[in-house]
Amino acid sequence: MRIYLDNCCFNRPFDDQSSITIRLETEAKLDVQEKIKAGLFSLGWSYMLDFENSANPFLERQVEIHKWKEVSDSFVEETPEILSEMNTLLSKGLKPVDALHVACAMALKCKYFLTVDKGILKKAADISTINIMNPVDFIIEREAKL
Repeated sequence: MRIYLDNCCFNRPFDDQSSITIRLETEAKLDVQEKIKAGLFSLGWSYMLDFENSANPFLERQVEIHKWKEVSDSFVEETPEILSEMNTLLSKGLKPVDALHVACAMALKCKYFLTVDKGILKKAADISTINIMNPVDFIIEREAKL
């Protein structure tokens, strides 16, 4: 099963961990990454992840996040289909960059799009073509199926 982690998700471990919510999201995201490394999930990567990561002002974070591109099993560049899907997602209230990430995940045939972005998560119910979830909820759902 292929999943997509957006840039917010990749950056979560670098955030201030004083909030229990942020710590839980960090632990869940790290658990997902361990499962990717173990081959239980595969990771989709996009030009949007490259673009956003290259704008990260913290070089050490850029380097650590970029390493996950090498772990990914698939990559997508911008296509007319992605731009078309982005427009559909814009009509559902997503911001342009967020819509591009989700459209890339869909183009990669990812089953799940993981994010800690509250704006994206609020719109998730309006998007039925991919499962958009917080990593904590993803882990809870996966463990319930065991």
